[in-house]
Amino acid sequence: MSDALFVYLLLPVASYSLGAVPFGLILCLVVKGVDIRDHGSRNIGATNAGRVCGFPFFVAAFVLDFGKGLAPVVAGGALARAYAPDAPVEWLVVLYGALAIVGHTFPAQLRFKGGKAVATGFGVLLGLAPVAAMVALGVWVLCFVAFRYVSLASMAAALAAPLAYAVQYRGELSARAPVLWFAVVMAVLVTARHHANIRRLLTGTEGRVTFGRKSG
Repeated sequence: MSDALFVYLLLPVASYSLGAVPFGLILCLVVKGVDIRDHGSRNIGATNAGRVCGFPFFVAAFVLDFGKGLAPVVAGGALARAYAPDAPVEWLVVLYGALAIVGHTFPAQLRFKGGKAVATGFGVLLGLAPVAAMVALGVWVLCFVAFRYVSLASMAAALAAPLAYAVQYRGELSARAPVLWFAVVMAVLVTARHHANIRRLLTGTEGRVTFGRKSG
């Protein structure tokens, strides 16, 4: 296999495939025998895993979803630099991370009905822009503690990330366009994936987080 084929084909496919592994769904099916697509928000992500099966499932699913976002950026970037040092590695690592998010959000084996990309997106962001990721995490924690809405905290964190990155690298953003564009698109994607939550927040019907309670 040529280096170009490895970097431009195999690694992108591997990134999508890893992102498409529905850890929350698998954990609840294997350990509890529960298909979380039939309960709670019917989402396959960590929040619904915790809502349906309990807080430990939220933690486990979040860590695994986070890891499948971080791994393509860190490992994929290292492999790209080793095998194709003359390639546009900055864009490639963004591509690998983005494909992991696409895999999580639109997994082919689940008929493209996936999660909302918060944990996986955070993993990618931490690999690409650690400071912006930490700011986003801080915003998430503050927002969640204040309001107890995971959806609101997730959207606020996603929107904070590109702003934090732009402030951190003001004056040299043209050289950091790949990550900035990723952060902006990620903010739009996370917000769009929460469209139903936005409607419920506006009408006052969004549920505050609880763990371990099945609902229809």
